[in-house]
Amino acid sequence: MKPRTLAFACLALCALSTAALAADPNGTWSWKFQRQDNAIEIKLDLKADGEKLTGKIYSNDRETEITDGTFKNDEVSFKSVRERNGNKFEMVYKGKVDGDKITGTVEFSRGDETNSRPWEATRVKE
Repeated sequence: MKPRTLAFACLALCALSTAALAADPNGTWSWKFQRQDNAIEIKLDLKADGEKLTGKIYSNDRETEITDGTFKNDEVSFKSVRERNGNKFEMVYKGKVDGDKITGTVEFSRGDETNSRPWEATRVKE
């Protein structure tokens, strides 16, 4: 094989390998967390279009659109705003997609108080 042909073949193989390993946020994800004595299950549907990320979060029979969603360098970032009893609660999710897991932190605000906790979502296999 000629050196140029071999070099081209190696570059093409590397490009295909990199594309195959690229993170994919698209799909349905789920995780649970404990709030007092209640286990809360969350589902998240994500769709990436370039660096734009859209989707919905489902929990406690509520559906909420995500806002300000981005996907860049295998990392997701988005907000969720919910209202309960006249109070708004904003949650900011950030995480890294690695195969069938997203691992990161969520910051949440209630009034003037901001807290954070880790979150880890697993892709739902259908």
